[in-house]
Amino acid sequence: MRDVCSSSSPTSPLGLGATAECRWISLVALQAVRRIDALFDIERTINGLDAAERLRVRQEISAPLVQDLEVWLRDERVRLSQSAAVAKPMDYMLKRWDRFTGFLEDGRICLTNNAAERALRGYALGRKAWLFAGSERGSDRAAAMATLIGAAKLNDVDPQAWLADVLVRIAAMPQGRLPELLPWNWKTPVSSSETA
Repeated sequence: MRDVCSSSSPTSPLGLGATAECRWISLVALQAVRRIDALFDIERTINGLDAAERLRVRQEISAPLVQDLEVWLRDERVRLSQSAAVAKPMDYMLKRWDRFTGFLEDGRICLTNNAAERALRGYALGRKAWLFAGSERGSDRAAAMATLIGAAKLNDVDPQAWLADVLVRIAAMPQGRLPELLPWNWKTPVSSSETA
């Protein structure tokens, strides 16, 4: 079947058939967005709660909505042609249903991956610059530094202050105490002017 919603599709003499079908498909998409948005509404109300409480609310309130969403998606998908504009995102979601519903089994999992995508944005924007690491060893070092800086950010540590302090202290630090310098263990050093 052809995609009646594409701009290059032929139209009927009155143009009503394609318009009606596009509106119907748009209504399917709108309904899907509304159903998914209901899940995000729940997530907004539980944001900031501990993982166990988020899991309890998700299993109590979100799980029935997710189950209804799956049934609805599968029913609607059967009615659509392969070339319908909304079919591709529906197929994508249904093929990955287990991954999508993972948030219902673990309160630590976010409904979206927005935080991860935001964290990667800097690397995506600078990807051409990363081609010039100089050598394989250079690229390995750049990857290690990016990992450490990312770990500092994830632990609410200022990467610049952390790295400056580590570079000053690492040479004199006994090997057994090196874990103290890792971002998740690091404490801001107290300057002599603050102790006086």
